[in-house]
Amino acid sequence: MLVFAGLLLSLAHASPLADDAHPFSVRDMLAMDRISDPAVSPDGKWVAYTVRVTDVEANKGKTDIWISAVDGSTSRQVTANDASDTGARWTSDGKGLVFLSTRSGSSQVWKIALDGGEAVQVTKLPIDVDNMLPFPDGKRFLLTMEVYADAAKGKVLEETAKRDADKEKSKVKAYVYESLLFRHWDTWEDGKRSHVFVWTAEGGAVDLMQGFDGDSPPKPFGGLEEVSISPDGKEVAFAAQRMTKDAAWSTDVNVYTVPADASTEPKCLTCDNLAADSQPCYSPDGKSLAWLSMRRPGYESDRTRLEILDRESGKKRSWNEAWDRSPGELSWSSDSKTLWTTTDNFGQHPILALPVNDAKGRIVLQKGTFSSPRQAGDRLLFAMDSLSSPVELYTSAMDGTDLRPVTKANEKKIAAAKLGDFEQFTFPGAKGENVMGFLVKPVDFKPDAKYPVAFLIHGGPQGSFGNHFHYRWNPQAYAGAGFAAVMIDFHGSTGYGQAFTDAINGDWGGAPYEDLMKGLDWALAHYPFLDKDRVAGLGASYGGYMINWIAGQTDRFKCLVSHDGNLDERMAYFDTEELWFPEWEHGGTPWEHPEGYAKHNPVDFVKNWKTPMLVVHGGKDYRVVDTQGLSVFTALQRKGVPSKLLYFPDENHWVLKPQNSILWHETVIDWIQRWTHDAKTPAADDKKGTAGTKG
Repeated sequence: MLVFAGLLLSLAHASPLADDAHPFSVRDMLAMDRISDPAVSPDGKWVAYTVRVTDVEANKGKTDIWISAVDGSTSRQVTANDASDTGARWTSDGKGLVFLSTRSGSSQVWKIALDGGEAVQVTKLPIDVDNMLPFPDGKRFLLTMEVYADAAKGKVLEETAKRDADKEKSKVKAYVYESLLFRHWDTWEDGKRSHVFVWTAEGGAVDLMQGFDGDSPPKPFGGLEEVSISPDGKEVAFAAQRMTKDAAWSTDVNVYTVPADASTEPKCLTCDNLAADSQPCYSPDGKSLAWLSMRRPGYESDRTRLEILDRESGKKRSWNEAWDRSPGELSWSSDSKTLWTTTDNFGQHPILALPVNDAKGRIVLQKGTFSSPRQAGDRLLFAMDSLSSPVELYTSAMDGTDLRPVTKANEKKIAAAKLGDFEQFTFPGAKGENVMGFLVKPVDFKPDAKYPVAFLIHGGPQGSFGNHFHYRWNPQAYAGAGFAAVMIDFHGSTGYGQAFTDAINGDWGGAPYEDLMKGLDWALAHYPFLDKDRVAGLGASYGGYMINWIAGQTDRFKCLVSHDGNLDERMAYFDTEELWFPEWEHGGTPWEHPEGYAKHNPVDFVKNWKTPMLVVHGGKDYRVVDTQGLSVFTALQRKGVPSKLLYFPDENHWVLKPQNSILWHETVIDWIQRWTHDAKTPAADDKKGTAGTKG
C-alpha cells in the first residue's frame, strides 16, 4: 500500500522581490516563458525542451527549441525564427536534434546538428505531421498524421491532400452527417482520422493503421504519450479510439501493438475492457509494456490502474490494485525496475516511484505540481511549478533529495512581480469528511486590513484547484488586484481517493455546494482579514454551472462570474458532443432518467436570481455550447439583475488568445472590483443592467 507523506500546510513563496516590483497581473502571466516537453540526451548530460513565449501584439505564442546542461551550468536557444518549432528529440548519437517545424509552410520533421550549421528539412510530405518520434536506429520516424481512413493503400497521403484541396476549392461549405460525433471540442468533424505511420527516406510513409476507422492519438487532446516504440525498433504500441456508432457515448479507448514494418494488422491488447486504456510505454529492456487502464465504461474520471504486460509470456497484471490514486503519466527508469509517475494528492501533484515488482511505491517529491519525470544519468529530471512560480526544470537525487535548478527562465520576471503568500487549510465539510482548500493573500498584505475575497470554483468537475501555476485561472491575478483568493477542493475533486471523487456523481448541487459554503464560512471565520461583506464568486465549466446554481440558492455574494457554465442540464445534454459525460454524471439519458437532470438544475431557480453577474462564453465551445451562456444573460436581463455579457466568437471552452486573455482578466477584475469596492450596495443606476451595450 502506498503511504503518503504528511502535508505542509503553510507554503509561502520565497522569491526575492526587486526594488521596483509591481503587483502580479495578467501581463506578467503572459510574459512567462512556458517550458514543456523535456527530452534527455542519450548520455544523460543534456535536456532539450520547448519554450513558448507570448507575442501579445501578434496575438499568438511562438515556440522554439532550447537545450540545457542537466547540471544547470548552461542553457542556449537552438532554434529562433517565426515558425513553430516543437517536439525535439535527440538523434541516436546525441549530436543533434530532430523536431517538428512549420518553417516550410507546413509541419514537417527537421534536423539540426548541435555543433553548428542550419536546420535541414527531413520530411517533405503533402500533409502536416502532428507528432514525431525517432526510431532507435536513427533512420526511421514514427509519425502521426490526419488522413482519410478509406483512402487507397499506398496513396493515403496523396489522396488526403487532394481531397482537402478539393474541399478548399469548392464553393459549397456544407457538412452532411449520418452519425455522431459530428463535432468535437471546437472543430466540426471532417472525416479524417489520426493514424500512426513509419517513415523512411527510401520508402516514404507507411500507414500502420491502414483502413482503421479511428484515431491515434485519441482526439482532442492526445499526443506523444499515446505512442511508443519498442527498444529493438520492431514493434509499435499505440492507444486508439475507434469511431463506432456509439463513439459519442463511449469512453472505450484501447491499446494496440503492430509490427513496425506493417506486416500484420494491429493487435488489440485491451479489447476485453470497455473503459479507457491509454499511454502504452515499453520498458528499456524491452521485456515489459506498461499502460494506464480504467475499469468503468462511460466514466472519464474513474481511477486509472497501472497495467504491466510481460511481452514474452503474454501475461498482464495490475500494479497494486489497492492503491487509491490515479497515475497520470509514465516513464521507465533506465534499469526497467521502476516506473516514474505523477498524481493528484491532497492539493499537490507529486512525483512517485512505483517499483514494478513491489507494491510499495513512494513519493519522491510532493510540494508543488510536478510533471515529465525523466531519468538523466544518476539523477531524476522533471518540471515543477507552484502557486508562486511557473514551470522550470529541476533535477534531484533518485530519492528526491538534493534539489537543483536546471533552468531559471522566469526567475527575474517572478522577482519583478509581487505575489501573494499562500497556505493550505482543512475544514469539516459535507458527509462528515474533511475537505481541503487554499488561500492566497493579497500582495502587500497587512494583517490589520480588511480585503475583498475572490472565491474561485474549479471545473471538471473532477479536478483540483491545487498548488499549480495556472495560465487561465491563476489566483495570483486576483491577489495582484487586491483580493484574497479562496479555493475549495469540494467533494468530486481529485487527489483525495476515488470515493471522494465519485461523491459528485448524481449530486452536482449537493455535497459540492455544501463544501463550498462551509469552506467559505471556515475561511471567513479563521482569517480575520477577509471581509465577509465583500465576496465575489467566480467559476468556469462546472464552476460556471455552480455559479448559476449558487445564484438561485443564496444571495451572500456581492457579485458572480459565470464562464462557460450550463444553465439547463436537460438541454445541455442535447447541445454537447461527448454524451458519455452527462449520461454518467446524471444516471442515464434525459428520457430514461429525467430525474437525474432535474435534481440540481439551475434553470429551475432563475426566479430567485438577484446577484449581479458577469457572463462569459466562447462561440467555439462545443462542450458547453454558447446558447447556455446566452440564456443565462437573457434571464438576468429580463429579470432586471445587473449583468454583463463577454462573448468571444473565436474561443473554445478556454480563452487562449493573448489579447482575449487580457480583455478577459481586465473585464472580470473590473466587474468584481465594481461590486466589492465597499460593503455598501452599489448605486441604483448600476442595478439597471447593461441592455443594448457591448460591454
